[in-house]
Amino acid sequence: MLSQVLAKSTRGDWPAEPLTVHLSAALDAARLVARRTGQIAIVTRILPGFWDTVALADLLHDAGKIPDGCQAMLAGGPVWGERHEVLSLGFVELVADDELRAWVSAAVATHHRPLTNSPRSLAALYGAAPVGEWQARFAPVDQAAADELAAWLYETATAAGLPVKPLSAGADWVAQAHTELNKLLDRWEYGADPEEGLVAVLLQGAVTMADHLSSAHGRLHLTQPMGPAFAARLEEAIAAKGYSLRPHQRRAAAVENHLLLRSRTGSGKTEAAWLWACRQTATMHAAGQGVPRVFYTLPYLASINANADRTTRELGSAGQVGVAHGRAAAYHLANAVCPEDGDAERVTAARKAVARQAATRLFKETVRITTPYQLLRAALVGAAHSSLLVDAANSVFIMDELHAYDTKRLGYILAMMRLLEQLGGRFAVLSATLPDALAELIDNKDTLAGTVTRTDDADSHQPARHRIRTRPHHLTDPAAITEITERLHNGESALVVANNIRQAQQLYDQLGPIARQLFGPQAAAMLHSRFKRRDRSRLEQHITERHSVDRTRKGDRLPGLVVSTQVLEVSMDVDFDVLFTAAADLEALAQRFGRANRIAARPPADVIVHAARYTPRQNSPGEWFADGIYPQAPTQAAWHILTAHDGQPVDENDITGWLNQIYATDWGTAWRKDVIFHRDQFAATFLDFTYPFDSRDDLAERFDELFDGTEAILTEDRNNYAAALDQARGRAGRLLADDYLIPLPASAVPRARYDTELKVYVINGTYSSEHGLTAVRDPGATYRKEELA
Repeated sequence: MLSQVLAKSTRGDWPAEPLTVHLSAALDAARLVARRTGQIAIVTRILPGFWDTVALADLLHDAGKIPDGCQAMLAGGPVWGERHEVLSLGFVELVADDELRAWVSAAVATHHRPLTNSPRSLAALYGAAPVGEWQARFAPVDQAAADELAAWLYETATAAGLPVKPLSAGADWVAQAHTELNKLLDRWEYGADPEEGLVAVLLQGAVTMADHLSSAHGRLHLTQPMGPAFAARLEEAIAAKGYSLRPHQRRAAAVENHLLLRSRTGSGKTEAAWLWACRQTATMHAAGQGVPRVFYTLPYLASINANADRTTRELGSAGQVGVAHGRAAAYHLANAVCPEDGDAERVTAARKAVARQAATRLFKETVRITTPYQLLRAALVGAAHSSLLVDAANSVFIMDELHAYDTKRLGYILAMMRLLEQLGGRFAVLSATLPDALAELIDNKDTLAGTVTRTDDADSHQPARHRIRTRPHHLTDPAAITEITERLHNGESALVVANNIRQAQQLYDQLGPIARQLFGPQAAAMLHSRFKRRDRSRLEQHITERHSVDRTRKGDRLPGLVVSTQVLEVSMDVDFDVLFTAAADLEALAQRFGRANRIAARPPADVIVHAARYTPRQNSPGEWFADGIYPQAPTQAAWHILTAHDGQPVDENDITGWLNQIYATDWGTAWRKDVIFHRDQFAATFLDFTYPFDSRDDLAERFDELFDGTEAILTEDRNNYAAALDQARGRAGRLLADDYLIPLPASAVPRARYDTELKVYVINGTYSSEHGLTAVRDPGATYRKEELA
């Protein structure tokens, strides 16, 4: 009889799954999660039997699916309407220890829904209902099948070595569930010690991770490729090229615990971070911290994708590296298709890309390339997000280019770093431009309590790559156009970086025809953030191939022109002869400088900075911004420093000193206060676990508003979008259709219309594959180019 009871209905190619099969698989998955995560010190102190609790909760979590109504639904019948996890509480008497049983109950009850603080919570649905009402709502329950399940649960738990006792045959399972839920509400409804609450959300996360893993028939990697063997291979590869590890790389490799590394572009910063990570994973594993995951975080999708490619090549296996961001499936698709592929090949590749993204979402790989926002999302906890927190426990984090974030996002990241350190994490913070003000916020007991070792590459003695030139006129001034044109006529490759899209398009229209006339139709390109996904991918690939560092190494460099906005600052491994840029803050400028003479293969390249025009913003009254983008105070401070060094080669170690001057101003003081405010605000709002099983739907909405942008399709692309959706079912079709999406500025979102049939925003816009989006319009208004920055 029990063998006929289902846990899962038929899903795609998967047949219906018996309850005992699923519960056995969930128990096995719980053991795998425990093996990979290891002992978390704060958890072990509060709940020594944590992993046994996880195993018991996974064994019991779906026991409540035994009622006839639920079974009929799983067999294809009508929706049942009750919550199976509530009835599963009737079987937690299996747990022998009273305290352990209370924790198991909490995990079983909350593996789908919040316990409190929502109309959809278990407290709202069942908390006030008397036992007689429960009996009516859950009936009928086949007593013989329930008794047989109880015996099976005891036998299975005993065989697994779990602390259990026999369940009584003939028990009133509904009444027992009613009693257990009321105990849960008594314990958690009015709050708990915050550390106990943290353990509670980790317990919920571990149980849901194992449940999702078993439901998807997934698996976890239980080895860490970024360990001592990889470190030895990496050093051998460097030696084979006739080099040895640089001093800062050796120092990084020897650091135990946290690392703060300042290292210029091209100095081997990434290798230094890998060597550091190899040491951490080995020592942490030896200390019982499971199989530490390595998270490499970067601020921009293009740089994440490039880093993933590089890490995959070095580790030697595509299956060992996960890419975790909102467009990860698009990354996998781009790596799987060729221009000559037809529709059938693209559909197959899309399905594989979606499957690969799904595997990463199930935490398969032990090396992830991602954004800090994926880590921040763990703070939302609950059944949907608490697994992220478990996966990040006992992990190694390489945080690259933290300076790129505004004060709000930076504050949030620092708060999350503090929590992840409490969960056994170790951090390396890397940057080519890291001011002391930021270093001190990181190396601070309010962020990282453990030892932080600071080092840099000052003793690498690399040659100067750049010579500073300043111009008193704006980048769009005729004098600038003349100078750029002269460089093109000299046969040089020129990068022109504007601060907003309107100015980039203006410069491209003036200079592009000149470059094409001199060097051919492929010699000019423009890149900014308002292209369709497929067009941006094509442009990035073209720019990277034509102006790659590999061409410099091979002596095969090409002349030409690229006009861009700040999207190119840290996203591409390219090399130009000369840079023309609008004034901005010094950190942004330093990143732009790094695109010229990237590997110091030539004498110092001119990096020519033009004076800014300052304008206000509608949403920032009383403040002025360089070209509407960069705050006036730090931009002017950078300008004063650069003009004082006009004509001089740049010792890149001096840039840190210049940044320190800027951060020592009143603006820097205000910047620090703002970061600390947002750090503490995020900790108080998101990282207080006094009510661990409350709904956090309101916080999720606030989080999404902050981090999720809006994309839309053009009206004329609607049919193409629909056709792409129809090429494949589900997420694969959505992935193919995403080629038509264009990121929108906030100012244009009110003019977008939501298409309920296609589930996508639609705009009336002016667009070309060469210029991107130039306007968004409706019958009453037209958005100007400057609003598309």
